[in-house]
Amino acid sequence: MERLTDYQGREVRLTDERLAHILLHPEMANMEKEIAVTLRNPEAVRKSRNDENAWLNYRYYLGTKVGDKWLCVVVKYTEADAFIVTAYLTDKQKKGEQVWP
Repeated sequence: MERLTDYQGREVRLTDERLAHILLHPEMANMEKEIAVTLRNPEAVRKSRNDENAWLNYRYYLGTKVGDKWLCVVVKYTEADAFIVTAYLTDKQKKGEQVWP
């Protein structure tokens, strides 16, 4: 398990199981560093429309294995914990309340 830090200085867990799930997708291979960077320095953060405790952290990357894409790192925040649910590459940000910047 890794402990990462988000853009507000909060500790976020990335479990081995979640990392293995993320890396099952070939386009996410070798993107572990980018997950940490996106969490620490997102270009945008939105609340999920499906789960008010899930925040979507976005950062744009040029030249990924599938072209220029947004990396979305989904973090679930509870009162006592914060953990990464998943991370994926996407063409556009999802709709939802923008919480940062």
